[in-house]
Amino acid sequence: MRPTEHVLDMFAVPGDTEPVPGGHGHSVRAGDLVLSPGRDVSSVDVLAPVLARLAADLDTRPGRDHRDLRIAMPVPARDGSWVVDGWAATRYEPGVVPLTDLAVTRAVGAVLHAELAVRVPVPRLPHRQDRWARAERVAFGETPVTTDALGPDGGELLRALVAHGDDSPLGPDQLVHGDLAGNVLLDPRGAPLVIDVSPYRRPVLWAEALLVLDSVLWHGADPAVMQEWATGAAGVAMARAAAFRLLSDRPADVGAYTRALGPLLARLRT
Repeated sequence: MRPTEHVLDMFAVPGDTEPVPGGHGHSVRAGDLVLSPGRDVSSVDVLAPVLARLAADLDTRPGRDHRDLRIAMPVPARDGSWVVDGWAATRYEPGVVPLTDLAVTRAVGAVLHAELAVRVPVPRLPHRQDRWARAERVAFGETPVTTDALGPDGGELLRALVAHGDDSPLGPDQLVHGDLAGNVLLDPRGAPLVIDVSPYRRPVLWAEALLVLDSVLWHGADPAVMQEWATGAAGVAMARAAAFRLLSDRPADVGAYTRALGPLLARLRT
């Protein structure tokens, strides 16, 4: 995917682009911006001003250490809009590398969500109808389970996960990043830089479960970490996270999910 000339003009950047991390593999650098496609206007209009204020505060906070948390700075188009033909922009950060250590990424997520809890009131996010939003509502028991796209094995797994998503308290709802795995970079001074915030109004424990699950499935994290997510509230959070991912993946690798969720599934069978 490449931004059109209209998109480039509205963000006042040159036409030469190059791929960069994030944006589900479709983000590009154009001049001093990173452009990412597929952005929902109603969500970004709520989220971008909040993140811009927080990003500026984090970067200029008195006494900050050079390794403290940072957030990619959203940048509006020339007419003040945050999204142009589905593309949104953040400031380009040179010299960044992916953060791959799961323990460190979990710590970054904890700091990020603590900042969001303090600085951002529980947001009124728009009622979306994309596949991620639909999957989220199924995972939390707000809409009926549909298994048509998953086949027999996937449908059985999904039903087991949703059935385990009982009313165990997972913590209060707040603004969370629902796609942290692969979306935390390290800048040249060692500061974690959070990019591509996927906004949800859900408990932090669910967002952490998503991070752990995605890291085991797709980023080479040690599968032994899943033992922590087999019982109690953590087990419920992981069941909801896995149900969400199963329904939103295209296609869902049911075998990979079954292997990764071994400790939780063994607990469900007892």
